[in-house]
Amino acid sequence: MNTPSPKASALLPLIVFLILFIGTGAYLTFQNVNMAFYQLSAAVAIVPAIIIAIAQFKGKLNQGIALFLQGVGESNIITMSFIYIMAGAFAAVAKSIGGVDATVNFGLSLIPVDFIVPGFFIIAAFIATAMGTSMGTIAAIAPIGLGISSQTEISSALMLGVIVGGAMFGDNLSMISDTTIAATRTQNCEMKDKFIFNSKIALPTAIVTIVLLYFTTSSPSAVEIHDYEFIKVLPYITILVMAVCGVNVFVVLLTGIVFSGIIGIYSIEDYGFLTFSQHVYNGFASMNEIMILSMMLGGLGELIKQNGGIAFVLQAIDKFAKKNSDEHSPKTGEWSIAALVSFADICLANNTVAIILTGGLAKEIKDKSKIDPRRSASILDMASCVFQGLIPYGAQLLLAGSLSKISPMEIAVNNWYCILLALAVILSISFGFPKNKA
Repeated sequence: MNTPSPKASALLPLIVFLILFIGTGAYLTFQNVNMAFYQLSAAVAIVPAIIIAIAQFKGKLNQGIALFLQGVGESNIITMSFIYIMAGAFAAVAKSIGGVDATVNFGLSLIPVDFIVPGFFIIAAFIATAMGTSMGTIAAIAPIGLGISSQTEISSALMLGVIVGGAMFGDNLSMISDTTIAATRTQNCEMKDKFIFNSKIALPTAIVTIVLLYFTTSSPSAVEIHDYEFIKVLPYITILVMAVCGVNVFVVLLTGIVFSGIIGIYSIEDYGFLTFSQHVYNGFASMNEIMILSMMLGGLGELIKQNGGIAFVLQAIDKFAKKNSDEHSPKTGEWSIAALVSFADICLANNTVAIILTGGLAKEIKDKSKIDPRRSASILDMASCVFQGLIPYGAQLLLAGSLSKISPMEIAVNNWYCILLALAVILSISFGFPKNKA
C-alpha cells in the first residue's frame, strides 16, 4: 500500500472516541452517577469512531474493512489479548482456591504497615525491570494489591495507580523490554548505555515518588492479619520468581494457572478438574470487554495511520523542528522527539509501535540537532511511557481496570510516577540534564 498523504481530518475518529468515552464519563461524574465511566462501555464508544475511519478511507468499502481487520490482527494486539485472558484466568483460579487472601495475609505479615503503598511501587518496579513487561507485572501484582486494599483503608484506585506506575518504571528501564529494544535500535544506541543515561532521570523520579507516597498517603491505623495456608501463597511466589528470572510472560501465567489448579485439587474438598476448568473459563470471560476494545483500537489505529493521521502528526512535528530550529538546536530537537512519540502513542495506544513508527524521523532530528543517541533513545522511551501509563484506553490501565472493576481514569490520576516522569522529562529537556555528549 502507498504511503498515505498527511491529513489532519484522519485524527477525527480518535477525537470522536475520546469525546464520547471520556466526555460521557466526566459528565456523569459531575452528575454524581456511580461508576460513571462504566455507564458507556469504551468498546461501544469506539464503534462510531471506527465507522467514521472506514468512511474516510479512500478506497472500496471492502478494502477499508480489510484494513481494519489487519490492524485487529496485528501481532502486538493479539499478544496483549492473550495476556489479558491468561491474566484473567490466573486471577480467577487463584482467588477460587483462596490464594489471594492467603497471599495478602502473608504480605501483610512481612511489609511494615506504614510502608505498604510505597512497598508495592518498589515490588512492581523490580518485577517489571526483571520481566521486561508492564503487562505481565500488572497481571501478577494487581490481585495482591487489591486484596490488601480491601483489608485496609488504602484506596484500590491508589494501589493500582502505584502498581501501574512501578510497572511502567520497570518497562522503561528494563534491557529486555520491547520499548528499550525499539528505542535503542532506531537511535543506534547500546542498551546498556541507554539504561545508564535513562536511569539518571527515571531513578530520581522513582525515589521522589516513593518519598511522596510514604509521607502523603495515609497508612492503615491497624491491619488484622488472618490465618493463612502458605501452600496457597506458592503460585504467586512461583510466578514472581519466574518473572524475576526473565521467563516468558505466557509461560509464567500458564504455570500460575496450572499450579493454582493443582493446589486447589490437592487442598480443597470437592475441588476437581471440572471446577478448575470452569474457573479458568470464567477468568477468560471476565476479559472479554478489554480484549474486544484492544482489538478495535488496533483496527482504528491502523485506519488512522493509513488515512494519513500519523503522517500528519509526523509532518507537523518535522515542520516545527525545522521552523524553530536555531541552527539545529539540540533543545528544539529534543522537544520535537518528545512531542512526536507522545502524539503517536496517544493515537495508537501502544508505546512500542509508537517508538518503531517515529524512530526513523527521531533519528533524523537527532542527527541534525547533534543530540546524544543515548538521550534521544531515552526521551523516546520515557515520553511514550508517560502517556502509555496515563491514557485510559491504554493496555496497562485497561488491564488494571478490568481486574478491579475500577475506571481506568481513576487509576490514571493515581499514577503518580508517570505524572512526575512527565515533569522530569520537561525539566530534563529545559535544563539539558544529563548533558549531551554526541
